[in-house]
Amino acid sequence: MTVTDLAIVGVGKIARDQHVPAIADGGQFRLAATVSRSGGIEGVDNYDTLEALMEARPEIGVISFCNPPQVRYDGARAALEAGRHVMLEKPPGASLAEVDDLAAIAEAKGLTLYATWHSRHAESVAAAKAWLADKTVARVRVDWKEDVRVWHPGQKWIWEAGGLGVFDPAINAFSILTEILPVPVHVTGAELRFPANCETPIAAEVQFKGPGMTMLADLNFLDEGDPFWTITAETDAGTLTLTQGGAVLSIDSAAPTDWDDVAPGIHGEYPALYARLADLLATNASEVDTRPLTLVADAFMLGRRVTVEAFHE
Repeated sequence: MTVTDLAIVGVGKIARDQHVPAIADGGQFRLAATVSRSGGIEGVDNYDTLEALMEARPEIGVISFCNPPQVRYDGARAALEAGRHVMLEKPPGASLAEVDDLAAIAEAKGLTLYATWHSRHAESVAAAKAWLADKTVARVRVDWKEDVRVWHPGQKWIWEAGGLGVFDPAINAFSILTEILPVPVHVTGAELRFPANCETPIAAEVQFKGPGMTMLADLNFLDEGDPFWTITAETDAGTLTLTQGGAVLSIDSAAPTDWDDVAPGIHGEYPALYARLADLLATNASEVDTRPLTLVADAFMLGRRVTVEAFHE
């Protein structure tokens, strides 16, 4: 197997928890360098800037961007302009226009651009998509609730414009929905609850519609205890439920017994992302689906703003 050198830009929590182990275990890539001003990975060359990396290491042809979305576009564009293939952590950008521009550059230069959605690779998402394919969906409910202090401690960028707030985890649900539903959906309204000292919402209710169906998403970033990541779809052939962020599938409440002890968290999703990146590179293809980000953008556009108590870490 050919092993491809790859660099990571942004060595934060998601890079350390998910990307670095996935690269080490997958066998398709070697983490050859990092870009971080706050420290890299032991035993791996680290550079203060992307420009320094690209000048010093012209042999590294693939760059995985794990830095916050507000500052990702300039670096991703520079990497593509320099002839490097690019992988983007979710959300792929701070705006749809940024992602569209990156996709156009990649296409013009014949490079791979991979906008990742890790939750689409959760254990039961493919099975849920297959089961729903020939069903008529009447109602969908999304409950996506977690404790930001546990899952995103100290990440101030989430509360700044472009950081998405509660939609940073909720976009995972939207990525699953746009993958598994047999019909498209669009946002019709929302209530967005903004802490008095933040630029992004900490909770939200979002209404959607699709052909013959309605959907409600209840999102909360201050829910203590285990995360509650659940999607329920009522159809003409029964009710499908995805829990644990897409890991556990049940039909009419009959869950497979071998998933009874699944712990909350991410299971095998990031190794699948890097396997998919290897496939895209091998076929000189890109994968850029902006539908989840479009739903978030429309929620901001159509949402009614409500100011709530200030948030303090």
